[in-house]
Amino acid sequence: MSETEKKTPAQDSSVILELKDIKKYYPITSGFFRKVVGHVKAVDGVSLFVRRGETLGLVGESGCGKTTLGKCIVRLHRPTGGELRYRFGDEFSDLLTLDKKESFEARKRIQMVFQDPYSSLNPSKTIFTAFDEPLRIHGMADPKERKDKIADLLQRVNLRPDYMYRYPHEFSGGQRQRICIARALCVNPEMVVCDEPVSALDVSIQAQVMNLMKDLQQEMNLTYIFIAHDLSVVEYMSSRIAVMYLGKVMELADSRELYRNPQNPYTEALFSAVPIPDITKQKQRIVLEGDVPSPANPPSGCAFHPRCRKCQEICKREAPQLRPLRSNPDHFVACHLCDTVDPSETPASGGTPKA
Repeated sequence: MSETEKKTPAQDSSVILELKDIKKYYPITSGFFRKVVGHVKAVDGVSLFVRRGETLGLVGESGCGKTTLGKCIVRLHRPTGGELRYRFGDEFSDLLTLDKKESFEARKRIQMVFQDPYSSLNPSKTIFTAFDEPLRIHGMADPKERKDKIADLLQRVNLRPDYMYRYPHEFSGGQRQRICIARALCVNPEMVVCDEPVSALDVSIQAQVMNLMKDLQQEMNLTYIFIAHDLSVVEYMSSRIAVMYLGKVMELADSRELYRNPQNPYTEALFSAVPIPDITKQKQRIVLEGDVPSPANPPSGCAFHPRCRKCQEICKREAPQLRPLRSNPDHFVACHLCDTVDPSETPASGGTPKA
């Protein structure tokens, strides 16, 4: 591996966001005095990076920590530990250490689209009010300028400008989600965290919304973090994909590479469930035995070892680190059974970008 291939995210100008050992633990309390007796480890040491203009997909079973990680990135939840480093110009700054004024400015750069379009909009306020308030708060003082901005945003998501005077109940689910996407874009963000933005929609509407998001990404040079459990949706939308299990990243690679050559046994099992649109071909389904362990009491060693068909003794004792494959430095796997690079041979960054 050459020196140029060992660039850290801070040295790579294409990297806009870096997560270093992000944790989010929720306390478990008991008794009259609500004494803390344990923690639910929703996100447990996630390290990865996101390049400007790409779409990073987050996939995994329900309860694996995808949504919690997304909310930590936009700071709706404050991480228990770790660093959330964002690029402001030429410098990286930890979003968790910013003061009130700096944090206010930073919030414009990262927005979020939520899963349920029916609860994302206030039913007692018009669409105009939902857009007008954030625009006014973030410095757009001229009422006419705000109105023109709202009309332009609605047109970008294929809705008529006069719809701004309607209430949320007057729209279908697909229209509401397009409104939510437009609202997220009203303060000109650089990154949008999309938390299962199409899962509540009909299949025919899903395709329209995904194509719209891709078009907007090209027009506005947006960076997406796309959270979903539908693997076909993630494959269509994502440049790279991170597979999560029990609060940890198990595998991280380019979308095509991951679907073609999954390395972690959990990723193999997950992708074996994706149906093939060809009745002449059959896929060998890998059925996982047992249930997902509780994040309040995770197993020792590898989090997946109680359900892994390839489990060995080392898997029960030691937790594997996310490391690049020897054969592909852009493919990261957390598994003792894969041929990964030893940490002494490469910088440990939870996904060091290749130049």
